[in-house]
Amino acid sequence: MTDKLISGKELAALQKENIKKEVSRLNRQGIYPKLSVIIVGDNPRSLTYVKGKHKDCAECGIISENIEMPENVSQDRLLAEIARLNKDDSVHGILVQLPLPAHIDEYAVINAIGSDKDVDGFTAQNVGNMYLGQDCFIPCTPQGCIDLLEFAGVEISGKDAVVIGRSNIVGRPVTQLLTERNATVTTCHSKTKNIAEKIKNADIVVCCVGKRGYLTGDMLKDGAVVIDVGINRNRDGKLCGDADFNSCIEIASKITPVPGGVGLMTRVNLLKNTVKSAIRHNK
Repeated sequence: MTDKLISGKELAALQKENIKKEVSRLNRQGIYPKLSVIIVGDNPRSLTYVKGKHKDCAECGIISENIEMPENVSQDRLLAEIARLNKDDSVHGILVQLPLPAHIDEYAVINAIGSDKDVDGFTAQNVGNMYLGQDCFIPCTPQGCIDLLEFAGVEISGKDAVVIGRSNIVGRPVTQLLTERNATVTTCHSKTKNIAEKIKNADIVVCCVGKRGYLTGDMLKDGAVVIDVGINRNRDGKLCGDADFNSCIEIASKITPVPGGVGLMTRVNLLKNTVKSAIRHNK
């Protein structure tokens, strides 16, 4: 069954080597890519994610800094910090770790980040440019889904794809990226009628619904490709995805594991966007 796995670990390693080479080339020109990460509060999951991002940066020679702010920080104080980083020419990427405390307007904070430093690809300007097919920072997780499909040699053009989930961070942008590559895409959600029928007809299924084991093998078309974006915990506390891996791998022709799949590509695309930003800023 291992021949069915689309390894994010393998692809991430290959892309990190390319990033290292590019960073070394930039360093020789006096360019030092830098990522600034703002984290508000002490959410354990957020702390783990941020630690992983700094580890990735260190591996690839990218400078990174951690800016910690208390849970009760005012929105104005957070926006002032973002404004400072926007003006700092040594900073090429700004990331505000989500989620934010309830008293802070997440949309306002994200859009305070300069679009030229929005390496998450979340600002309205970058999202708009993505839908218009213009050069922009593409959200890291949706791009990671496409990277894995292409790495596995999956033909996207002309295929029927189903995206389960319509979040602004994953579901909607990955629908757009698949459409750009000439797939016929159905976006399914909690109000979708006959969802099982739609999934059963799909050649490619991207599951980003946020529910452990939601997608099962009996829901799939024989030979379908499954991209599992979910990050959940099973009853034993171990990481698992939105797909029931053991039943899906029996039916799917290709499937991403959790862990070791999309999550690693999300992190790599953050590095690639930071390097891209450094190049842009030094033209």
